[in-house]
Amino acid sequence: MKHRTARRMRAALALTATSAALVGLVGLAALPASAATPDDVTEHGGATRNDGDMTEMLRESLVDGPAKNVILLIGDGMGDSEITVARNYAEGAGGRFAGIDALPLTGSYTTYAVNADGSVNYASESASTASGWSTGTKTVNGRLSVDVDLDPQATLLEIAKANGLKTGNVSTAEIQDATPGAEIAHISKRGCFGPVKTTADCSSESVEAGGLGSISEQLLNVRPDVTLGGGAATFEESAVAGPWAGKTLFEQASDRGYQRVDNAAELAAVTTADADQPLLGLFSLGNFPTRWVGPDATDIPDADSTKLPAPVACTENPERLETGLSLADLTDKAIDLLDNDNGFFLQVEGASIDKQDHAANACGQIGETVDLDEAVQVALEYAETKGDTLVVVTADHAHTSQIVGSAIPGLNTHLLTEEGAPMIVAYGTSAAGGSQQHTGAQVRIAGYGPGAANVVGLTDQTDLFFTSANTLGLNQDLASLSAAATLAAPTEVLPGATYTVTASGLNADWQVRGSDDLGQQDVLRGTASFQVTAPAEPGTQTVTLTGAQTGVVLTADVSVSAAAPVDPAPTASATPPAAAAGSGSGSSSTGSLATTGTSVPFALGGIALALVAGGAYLVIRRHRRGHALSHN
Repeated sequence: MKHRTARRMRAALALTATSAALVGLVGLAALPASAATPDDVTEHGGATRNDGDMTEMLRESLVDGPAKNVILLIGDGMGDSEITVARNYAEGAGGRFAGIDALPLTGSYTTYAVNADGSVNYASESASTASGWSTGTKTVNGRLSVDVDLDPQATLLEIAKANGLKTGNVSTAEIQDATPGAEIAHISKRGCFGPVKTTADCSSESVEAGGLGSISEQLLNVRPDVTLGGGAATFEESAVAGPWAGKTLFEQASDRGYQRVDNAAELAAVTTADADQPLLGLFSLGNFPTRWVGPDATDIPDADSTKLPAPVACTENPERLETGLSLADLTDKAIDLLDNDNGFFLQVEGASIDKQDHAANACGQIGETVDLDEAVQVALEYAETKGDTLVVVTADHAHTSQIVGSAIPGLNTHLLTEEGAPMIVAYGTSAAGGSQQHTGAQVRIAGYGPGAANVVGLTDQTDLFFTSANTLGLNQDLASLSAAATLAAPTEVLPGATYTVTASGLNADWQVRGSDDLGQQDVLRGTASFQVTAPAEPGTQTVTLTGAQTGVVLTADVSVSAAAPVDPAPTASATPPAAAAGSGSGSSSTGSLATTGTSVPFALGGIALALVAGGAYLVIRRHRRGHALSHN
């Protein structure tokens, strides 16, 4: 791919220029030149996987943080059994996945959930588990990124965004589904994808009730730089209340500056995705079609193996999405668009390992595991080239499928593997026609790059939140990231005049709400501007802006006087916000204010000097209210 080649060239140049800073960073440890095959496993040592002593390889794999980027790849429902089933089928018993099996540092983590009363629930599901690594807080099955008291918990994606990193969310499921949804939404029921379902089933959390809204509406508010997946059907629903009431979510996305794509050609044409023009790519109405299809599982109540059909191979799914939309392709494109000097956080999910395991569809589940492996290879190629990226591969929970030697009472699938051997895959946690259940076993976690040593041994799912956030060096106190925000306004204006106020430094707020009839604006790079109309009578006009996420309040008093200059002193230069909600429209300013690093104090100092020179001053009163996102 052209964009991957260009990225390799940029990465190689960057690596050469900073080689001194990368001393100690190593590439992936060398793997054996060839895996064991059925022809030699009977020989002494013929089935071994290690190529001599591995101590030095493991020693070289231990790289201190910090990391500049984190790529987290999730195989939904990908327990050890699911990995083994897929490896046996696609690579052979002595084979090796080039991605999943290549990460040098491995461990296991526990995945239990909690009940509403705080007691342990040993059998978790995708919403509670995704919330665990997204927020570092255990929650109840079915909930997304809220705690047992339903208080929202800040997610890795939100925290990374507030710290100035670019962010991405990729899935082969509906993008509102549990794993991708946990990074961008806070809601009591994982099924409240859009306004219709939310009004019916999550009514107290709907926009019309003053809540955060559906998962899709929250996604549009959080504004990740890159969002790729399925779930287009929900975006055809219309908002019930709020600034975009009556408009579909697709229309709302366009109004707010999103780039929308729905096919491979359009995706390939995208060259930039950022706060001004985030990318929303939805390529199917629901979940992606699977890669492979195969025979239905055979129900054998009496476990008579003679009733098994002859073993068969899986075949390509004719309904699979067009070339260029595989999980590996989407991962590669996301990395290319997110690659930048400040770093990024990217979550990638292979969703239908779980969904096909529920359906006792062995070929579907195997093909999705192979898909994820190819995406892992893309991530590892980037990480090995850059030397500053933590890659983690894991699952959300364990699942049902098992390799057995003979038929079990229940569902069985007889497959012919890559090496020509028969393999029986059994499903026994639900009767035929039912949905196979998750299991409560610990699952594998593997890492490569700075900070990967933290996955070794036995950890908990919530540890992954802290491993990622700490390795990136993120400030997890979102309220503090908006606490130094300022509001610039002219000192004096004429009665009835229209003037601009600009809020800056709202790093942890995605929207800001204005007093009176000003409406709401999206915050871009910490900045948002409102057009304000002065009253017809002289006096003092108070303008108040409130950060929608942290609750920080900014206030400016503007004198309305007939003696005011015709043109009020200019406000600080600010990036124009996206199309406004309500009556507050975007400013026409074209500059931007950096909101990360040491440039902020100097930028704010320059703003103050400019205002003083223009005969204006800032009247700022700010105070913090209880913030919506916490880590209690």
